[in-house]
Amino acid sequence: MPRQRLFSLSFAAITATSFCFILRALVVDQWGSAFALSETQKGELLGAGLWPFAITIVLFSLVIDRVGFKATFWFAALCHAGGLLVLLTATGYGRLYLGTFVMALGNGAVEAAANPLIATLFHEDKPRWLNRLHAAWPGGMIAGGVLAMALGDATAWQVKVALMALPVLAYAAMLPSARFPLSERVASGVSYREMLAEAGWGSALVIATLIMLEIGRLLVLSPLAVLAAVAVLTGAFAAFARSAGRPLYIVLVLLMIPLAITELSTDSWISSLMEPQMHALGLQAGWVLVYASLVVFGIRLVAGSVIARLTPLGTLAAASAVTAVGLLLLAGANGPALLLAATVYGIGKSFFWGTSLAISSEQFPRGGAVTMNIVAGAGMLAAGIIGSALLGTVQDIGTARAIEAHDLAQGTALSQRYLTTRAGALTGSYRALDPTAAAAAPPPDAELLASIGGAAKKDALRTVAVLPAFMLASYLGLILLFRRRGGYRPVVLPANAPEAG
Repeated sequence: MPRQRLFSLSFAAITATSFCFILRALVVDQWGSAFALSETQKGELLGAGLWPFAITIVLFSLVIDRVGFKATFWFAALCHAGGLLVLLTATGYGRLYLGTFVMALGNGAVEAAANPLIATLFHEDKPRWLNRLHAAWPGGMIAGGVLAMALGDATAWQVKVALMALPVLAYAAMLPSARFPLSERVASGVSYREMLAEAGWGSALVIATLIMLEIGRLLVLSPLAVLAAVAVLTGAFAAFARSAGRPLYIVLVLLMIPLAITELSTDSWISSLMEPQMHALGLQAGWVLVYASLVVFGIRLVAGSVIARLTPLGTLAAASAVTAVGLLLLAGANGPALLLAATVYGIGKSFFWGTSLAISSEQFPRGGAVTMNIVAGAGMLAAGIIGSALLGTVQDIGTARAIEAHDLAQGTALSQRYLTTRAGALTGSYRALDPTAAAAAPPPDAELLASIGGAAKKDALRTVAVLPAFMLASYLGLILLFRRRGGYRPVVLPANAPEAG
């Protein structure tokens, strides 16, 4: 099969993952109303659409050269179909979490196959083609968002969620006739152990820690049990890899944590965060995400030219600076200024994902699928486990503190009527707005609660803006490191896989 057709299949599969993402983001408030969920519970559901991704992307990366690209894509399609069925029949938080979890496993399998496949097919220009591949992500958010919002706020959430089936059917239909090449690593004669050694147990420690933090929360495991599981998982990887990993690679893995929280966690929440300002304009909140996605889609299609001028690391440094400014603008924007803020934010985050994967593949090609996909897995884990819940908790705590401050200043008792105690994975017990009580509030109280909630949403965006500022400093440091080595250059393996026939 010509490589352009395999690119199309991979593009359609990535589109399916973003359909899952945006449709979940657009219905999460409907889930909250239907099932009386707190902001943190909604954040945990958004996170469940991200962190399980790492389970399949890492596991399939370890075996994909044996099971093959086709089997991995078929596994993804089955997860997408099964998870969708669970979601459509959900009756509460538990089934919503389960369905989201299963679909996220499918998303991880998609990227486990698509990333190394495109790096193999287009090994001569990985930054350009990986950015083009991941233009499918905003492309899917545009298509899914427009379709869902065209149905209107009054449409049942089940109808909107069912739209996820469209891109799944599209890529599944291309699979039976697809023929896939050997991966770049296999074609170049790099051994399995050499591949694992590039990533090393250092990266395995990061992944195992993040996974067990969430599994420990779900299964209510003791801290000692979580630490023991992390030690076993890391030790098993170390026994095979016999290496701590390349230091620069470990740095790239760690940098994906703030990068993914900045991009994916913010995108998960952006519709909800911008709801007060968008409703003031008479627009659905989801349009701000669709617009930002349109910006990202256009830029990723032509990102190769920018990266060629700035180098991959220079591009990520510039993108981090622009994204920090964009988040601060979004936090303070009202009215038409939202368009400018969303544009700046969209431009900045456009270069993050595909460029980071390209750097991992260009600098550590001997690591094959493992080095690419552990980077992606660490990002998804961080966004799902830390970022999404953190943004929800920041809102809950900010809202509760503002209500308590109002009671103290005005002598009211709003906190007694509208606050409840929740248990959070990151913060322990905390006070949060009771959605059932708030929904029944009389007009004066409802207006005050809406105002307080809007301010808390803006504070959440300001909190996230710290992360790209940290990334900027980190990438500048890496640029200086490469200059001392003579500049950034891709590492080329002695042989490359042939194109698909």
